[in-house]
Amino acid sequence: MRLWHARDVNLADYHAYLRDQRGLAAHTQRAYLADVRTLLGALHGEEGSDLRQADLGDLLEAITTRTLRTHLADLAARGHKRASLARHSAALRHFFSWAHHVGLVETNPAARLQAPRADVTLPTVLRVDEVARLLECAESEAATGEPIAVRDLAIFELMYASGLRISEVCALQQGAIDFDRAVVRVRGKGNKTRIVPIGKPALEAIQRWQACRAEVVKGERDELFVGVRGGRLDPRTIRAALHRLAARAGVRDIAPHALRHSAATHVLDGGADLRSVQELLGHSSLSTTQRYTHVTQERLRAAFNQAHPRA
Repeated sequence: MRLWHARDVNLADYHAYLRDQRGLAAHTQRAYLADVRTLLGALHGEEGSDLRQADLGDLLEAITTRTLRTHLADLAARGHKRASLARHSAALRHFFSWAHHVGLVETNPAARLQAPRADVTLPTVLRVDEVARLLECAESEAATGEPIAVRDLAIFELMYASGLRISEVCALQQGAIDFDRAVVRVRGKGNKTRIVPIGKPALEAIQRWQACRAEVVKGERDELFVGVRGGRLDPRTIRAALHRLAARAGVRDIAPHALRHSAATHVLDGGADLRSVQELLGHSSLSTTQRYTHVTQERLRAAFNQAHPRA
């Protein structure tokens, strides 16, 4: 029996659950909500309609496991790749678990919903010499003393040194860096906090940024890194800056996450064990970290094929 009346429920309640209780990243929240709206919109008759005006409870009660499987099959027929289908499946499992918990549905139709196996793709990784060229270029631009160039150097040094996600970098508070212990306190996915070591070049770059931060920041802001107008730093700003830097440095065009991938791979290449890299990156599952071993194995295979006389 339902605990809530349908008129009292809308997807904003589910959004609040993802944000406040699950602590999912903003990007993941948007993706999960979009996936649920795709399902409910298709069943309601018009994708994108204002589902808050519909009897959401009655609509959900009519959904079965077969309904969900048919929906995923329809998405596949429309050209969705397996990675997209896997995310849709995860979003539906999350949503119906919540709906069952709050009493919107008596049974959870997604409980037995299996996600299609996602395509295995190796992460984009720069070579050590490419990262060196990238950061040397950033260093030369920061040498001008222009605050935003100094900020970008600090960000890219930190991302590579500590394997941080771009969202984690943008959310860092001023007190997150412990210069005496050479560590940074990071709040990652699921609001989990981890302590990550920082290398000397990154620490020095952050200190240089802090010395000129007051020239950029407007008012009282707690964030370590701010935008060009002194407000909140948008991750898209960092992506654009990195694309431009890669072009000037003459290295492959990469996204910020590739610095995280590169850090993990280079640490493994240097002899670190998987558990240590898992803690460094804040992965909840070791299987997520293990994909970096495939990168190192691919490099070893390429080196073997090129160098061994009987390869």
